[in-house]
Amino acid sequence: MTANIIHLRDNADSALKQACDVLADGFPVAIPTETVYGLAADATNPLAVTRIYEAKGRPRFNPLICHMADLAMAEEYASFDAVSRRLAERFWPGPLTLILPLKPETAIHPLATAGLDTVGIRVPEGFASSLIRAFGRPLAAPSANTSGKVSPTSAQHVAEDLGDRLKLIIDGDAAPVGVESTIVRVEGETIRLLRPGGVSAEEIEAATGLPIVRAEGPAAIIEAPGMLASHYAPAAAVRLDVEALEPGEVLIRFGARPVTGEEKAAAVFNLSPSGDLAEAASNLFDYLKKADASGAQRIAVMRIPEHGLGEAINDRLARAAAPR
Repeated sequence: MTANIIHLRDNADSALKQACDVLADGFPVAIPTETVYGLAADATNPLAVTRIYEAKGRPRFNPLICHMADLAMAEEYASFDAVSRRLAERFWPGPLTLILPLKPETAIHPLATAGLDTVGIRVPEGFASSLIRAFGRPLAAPSANTSGKVSPTSAQHVAEDLGDRLKLIIDGDAAPVGVESTIVRVEGETIRLLRPGGVSAEEIEAATGLPIVRAEGPAAIIEAPGMLASHYAPAAAVRLDVEALEPGEVLIRFGARPVTGEEKAAAVFNLSPSGDLAEAASNLFDYLKKADASGAQRIAVMRIPEHGLGEAINDRLARAAAPR
């Protein structure tokens, strides 16, 4: 099986119809979102959800985010406290996932939630939102890549990785945000950050007036995607916060500050020559893939500031560099 690739600019109506047809048959479809490309399937169909896990080689204990068309649809499946509702109203559609209690007798299948009594819910922008609305059911949609590897930000990335395991890939050009959604869980008067992402912790604190609590150490329970210690990993080893390059390494730069030994690099990619974190986030996964494709044994990455989107970038880099 080789995936059919349809570009939205060629025929958006046909892309929407074909995607709905594949979903209705119980198969996953690779779709563009504002964060990364997702591998979407009917969250209420156990066979369809199983096919996501099989295509990705994903552990069954790692839950999936369920994507909704809007807040009203999300309320059919999960219960919202006042703070979670405020966050949804402020950041949806957009790159924020909320961990919420499942409603009793929900139609979302337990395979999608890894058997938990909570569910991660997000409302995406663009084609993904139109697809959910047309299909009429929530879509479970992790990133469209082999589990643990670098996330895809283009249809080409998906085709190179999963093209022989899928029926359909929808091409919507490069994902503008470039890192996955932020995942939070409201717990009383605090908000727990489970995964930094496209909405910064500072924005969430400003919207709610509540403090963000960050996890310390490895998670005892995997309650959201992206919590595995090793994740988003290229084949090459990754070395972080480099001040000096070793011969043969690929360098991933940030900003204009020079790196000692840069002239010895096998290749150089600059996430953002101007030091813009949004630009760096949008380039991160693409440059990790390109650095990996160079054939070098190790990828060296300059230090990235920790504020704003830098927290999400550093989270992905730390997991890419973790022991495997």
